[in-house]
Amino acid sequence: MTARRRERIGGLPATANNFVGRDRELEDISLLLLKSARLVTLTGPGGIGKTRLAAEAVLRFKKAMSTPVYWVRLARLVRDSETLAVEDEIARAVVETDLSERSSWELIIDTFGRYAAALRRRRIVLVLDNCEHIVASAAAVIEKLIDAVPELTIVATSREPIGWIDEYLVNVRPLAVGHAITLFRHHAELAGRPVTGSEQSTVATICRRVDNHPLHIQLAAARLRHQPLASILRELTGRADDARLRWSHGPRYGADARHRGVTDAIAWSYELCTDEERLLFDRMSVFAAGYDTNADSSCCGTVIDVGADLHAIEAVCSDDYAPDSGTREHLGDSEVQLTVGRIEDLLESLVGHSLVTVHLTSTTVRYSLVESLRVYAQLRLHERSTGGIDEPARMAHRHLLYYQNRIAYAAANWFDCDGNHNLSLWAQSAWTNTVTAIENSLNTGQATIGLELCLGLVALRMPFIRGSLRQMRQWAEQCLEASKASTSTSPQLQVEAMATIAWLALTQGDHACAELFLNDCIAACVTDETDQLNWRNKLVVDTGLPPIVEFAWAMELLFVQRSAHAVPAFIRARDKFEHIGNRRGAAALSDLYAAMAAGLLGTGQQAHEITQRFLDSARNSRIPRLVAWAEHARAIALTKHGNPIEALNLERTSLAYKLTSGDLWGSMWVVECRIWSLARLITDSFSNGDEADSERLVSLATEIAHLAGGVDFLRTKLGVDIDKMGPYGDESARAIAVARQVIGPDRYTAAATRGSRLRPEDNEVQRLALGTLIIEETAKDEIRDTDPTERWLHLTAAEQQVATLAAAGWTNTAIAARRGSSVRTVDAQVAAILSKLVISSREDIIGMIPRNVIDEVGAEAARRPPRTKLRLPRSSGHRQ
Repeated sequence: MTARRRERIGGLPATANNFVGRDRELEDISLLLLKSARLVTLTGPGGIGKTRLAAEAVLRFKKAMSTPVYWVRLARLVRDSETLAVEDEIARAVVETDLSERSSWELIIDTFGRYAAALRRRRIVLVLDNCEHIVASAAAVIEKLIDAVPELTIVATSREPIGWIDEYLVNVRPLAVGHAITLFRHHAELAGRPVTGSEQSTVATICRRVDNHPLHIQLAAARLRHQPLASILRELTGRADDARLRWSHGPRYGADARHRGVTDAIAWSYELCTDEERLLFDRMSVFAAGYDTNADSSCCGTVIDVGADLHAIEAVCSDDYAPDSGTREHLGDSEVQLTVGRIEDLLESLVGHSLVTVHLTSTTVRYSLVESLRVYAQLRLHERSTGGIDEPARMAHRHLLYYQNRIAYAAANWFDCDGNHNLSLWAQSAWTNTVTAIENSLNTGQATIGLELCLGLVALRMPFIRGSLRQMRQWAEQCLEASKASTSTSPQLQVEAMATIAWLALTQGDHACAELFLNDCIAACVTDETDQLNWRNKLVVDTGLPPIVEFAWAMELLFVQRSAHAVPAFIRARDKFEHIGNRRGAAALSDLYAAMAAGLLGTGQQAHEITQRFLDSARNSRIPRLVAWAEHARAIALTKHGNPIEALNLERTSLAYKLTSGDLWGSMWVVECRIWSLARLITDSFSNGDEADSERLVSLATEIAHLAGGVDFLRTKLGVDIDKMGPYGDESARAIAVARQVIGPDRYTAAATRGSRLRPEDNEVQRLALGTLIIEETAKDEIRDTDPTERWLHLTAAEQQVATLAAAGWTNTAIAARRGSSVRTVDAQVAAILSKLVISSREDIIGMIPRNVIDEVGAEAARRPPRTKLRLPRSSGHRQ
């Protein structure tokens, strides 16, 4: 038999100098390599950068540890290749020229065995790049290799996990925002069109629209050879006319053929799916586009407004789902059918293929398609339209009906004691898809359903939590106007919509718009022309207005006319809501505003009686949100009529609940009320002649300024003009005047400016009001280092990181591998650290660690790899 000539064709891919970001992933991979993990698999969608990340990680490890690394390019193999083909590819990468007749497997094991003996227990790293199209064969070979070569660590890249029992998964996500912009700027320079500073925001928007995906960023930047930035952005519509799938000007050489266009990258994964998986993927394009919630290493909390839950996907996408409200039409007559029982398994498989993104919180799981994948799926769904049936339109209709039913149910039941919290959380998480349903209703001539969705969202208070008043008004007005042409829209629904828009406008401070909509309500509700003209003059009688119109009228009395007649008007609205039955939330809202109006505009006796009765009722209901609002209303009355100390206590408990429940709107108003209470403490001191403790008065006035500066920023974010909020604006203006009088205008302005720097994303103004934040800890010009270990500050950032690891017991070799540098570099850094800290040994570093770094040292000590795994080979000059 003639011997076959085998020539090694392996070798690591060249790494570019412009490697961007991925610090967290690089550190995770380094730690796994240091701990001698047997299989580390980098997963993620096509073009996300798995190969480049793997190359960067193993090259850093090789540099630090002098470890042999072998790279196997499995993309060369055809789909579903057998294990022998995989072994042949590995042999080509590992084995030097060979003329024997041994099998590829024998050559691989022999080569690794010789290396292991020579390297004295050090690791051998084998990279298997692009396993997804041969995952079964790759898994079989990997299992054999791990059993046969104890010194071997395998790093795999794949769009889905390999499936080995002790496999470590590193999910390669989209780039963080800053890194995405950096990558775009680099490729823009390559295209000969450098990005200027004024174009930064456009670049950031483009990166966001392509999901901060490295391949898509590269292709978008390449378009600059042919068109300006603004034109590229206009192409990214997220709809059927989106142009990204037609981008085909990526590099023709030096890049994988699968990565020359967005379509190429997606199609590679799509073709690996079964027919069922493809059908579900296509149908999921009806849901709102998602995004990677961990792209910036941020915690998504317990509520994420992205994706759809399993129930929604089953209801909209399956062929056999029958909701409580009745049966639905069969979705199609194709050979492939989706049953409810199959949806969850198919979703898990699509997640495995990196086509569907999964979003996990402590209590929920949701699924979505990022925008580029959604655009691709929309085109595939359109191709499924046959026999005059428009598949995208039919799926959009099912999506619309589903959210109509769910929002209606949530709006009717969310305020009940049992389960109200879950319904509210669900509505928050479904916000984006509900908005998509509203937009679909306008585009498909079903504006009446869209109007019902808008009213349901307002009833659920979603514009105050997840959306904005401005957006909600726009959608409601658009749906109202479009629904007027439909015979299916009842006059009652239109009146409810007009009244709702009126009170939203009043909440925003748009008095003129509110007046117009209220007049339209009266024209529709009141038949007598005289009553239509004079209804605003009938302040003490019930003119028979529907409850929602009565409520909007009471809001006008409160915010515009500053009239105490708002109190009985709100009470009439409450009684009418209770009379019609299933509107407990609206009745409670009316009760709340009656209490707040009494506190702001009523007599002392009226304020105390109404707010105490409301608070007692709320506590008896055992509904936490209602109790928090009742405490707020009671605090207003106590501040206005005699006991600001007790008011401050109630504000603190109310604010604590609103903060933990994510009620930004409600927490803003409690902070506002605290400002009034603090001012009342100052004026009471003046009235009592108790001005001796000037330091205390200055402290109170300074806190008012801090809170006023912070809450003003919050109001701007929410679109609230407090100057048009009637008595609310009056009270705030009085409180600010008091603070300015105590500390002077210049000092007040400086303190308010400092408060305006409080970060709303961290709820800092609310935490300041609660007393859990000290303003000096957040204002940049107030930061002071009070730690005695000042010498630590003389270390560079890199030296501080090395010192932290050294204090945690990491060897210099392990630190080098972790940081991707040479051992010689780390030796020099440690020497510099000892010199700057004026200590003689590594063991002394721990005594110089600042208090704010101690926890990090403990965490690194727990992650420290075993020392026995890190021994370097002895040089030939040493004795054996």
